[in-house]
Amino acid sequence: MRRLPLAQLSTLVRLMEVVDPAILRVLSRDRRQGARALVARLQVRMSRMYRELSRIESLYAVERDRRGAGFDVIAGVDEAGVAPLAGPVVAAAVILPEVVDLPGLDDSKRLDAGERAALYARIRRTALAIGTGVAVVEEIDRINILQATRLAHRRAIAGLGIRPHLVMLDGRIPADVSVPQLVIIDGDATCASIAAASIVAKVTRDRMMAGFADRYPGYGFAGHKGYPTKAHREAIARLGLTPIHRRSFVHVEQQLIPIG
Repeated sequence: MRRLPLAQLSTLVRLMEVVDPAILRVLSRDRRQGARALVARLQVRMSRMYRELSRIESLYAVERDRRGAGFDVIAGVDEAGVAPLAGPVVAAAVILPEVVDLPGLDDSKRLDAGERAALYARIRRTALAIGTGVAVVEEIDRINILQATRLAHRRAIAGLGIRPHLVMLDGRIPADVSVPQLVIIDGDATCASIAAASIVAKVTRDRMMAGFADRYPGYGFAGHKGYPTKAHREAIARLGLTPIHRRSFVHVEQQLIPIG
């Protein structure tokens, strides 16, 4: 390998999906300046790889601990769409198998749209069960967003088709179901099944909002997904409210941040 031209070595390093420590050792004995630069690049990649492996390993720690306590079927639950001015709140419940390969799994908020879509498809293929629950705008305005979110959680859990032994939720408030529960602050970033649920909920709701963009042109729902962006507030001022706007939210928004 030390006889290879630096250009070929650079190409080889670039194409490596996993850093081979043996190659790193060989390159570290190469005295060429370009080889030393490649070693530095490989060391950075190895450091990132180990950090990611450690993060992924820690994501499954809570489930392993709970399974050790006798909870064999565990559902992670999370929601998307609590804060927007328009559209439903969508919850998802996901039961993952004990052994699962979901590289890159993370809180949906830390992923871009492409990463979420790829993981969503993979979660759909590998999960033991997935349930989704929706609370529509009329319910949000009638019973308030907190209770509508709990309603969406209950519907998602009921939609699993499998009764979980334990439900784990992101946040601070338990679900309105008669199942043992564990509520975890920042659970979508620290627990695998909750992270998977956050992705399913986010992708499901984003696709619903893209559909509303076709039905109600001019509001930009496909972009801001109903959140209170400047463009969204300006569209409300220009076009008025649609049937999917949360009247209770928009009225508060108008008092706090005048539209127009």
